[in-house]
Amino acid sequence: MFDNNVFIEGSCKNFSEDGKVSGYEMTTNITYYRGIPLSMVEYIHVDVDGERASDEDIRISVDQNDWFSMKEAETVTTYKWEYGDPLYIRVLKDGGLSKGQHKVALTVATRTAYIPVPLEGIKEREVVID
Repeated sequence: MFDNNVFIEGSCKNFSEDGKVSGYEMTTNITYYRGIPLSMVEYIHVDVDGERASDEDIRISVDQNDWFSMKEAETVTTYKWEYGDPLYIRVLKDGGLSKGQHKVALTVATRTAYIPVPLEGIKEREVVID
């Protein structure tokens, strides 16, 4: 239903911390028409070339300063993901993605106040890592 909101094109790339490539990241828009606190992100799945990243390796942020694991995000009510603003998603993986082309699928589901089931969006993109 919200597939076109998910996985902003051109956003997938490796990231570095302390001088070494620590994983890869991407951005997405929300799967709803208004903002929600991070505690209402139901789940995020990242699949690269058919292999799913572990939930424990996924971090999310609304400001790229404070990052939360999916377990931590369950209780984060003070950070709000606003409609129109991207959510930053990182997957911790030593060395990041290898250079070349990959199929990356991102699944984002959010809970909302008036709808009894999570609102899910899925988008797969071909990405090239330089």
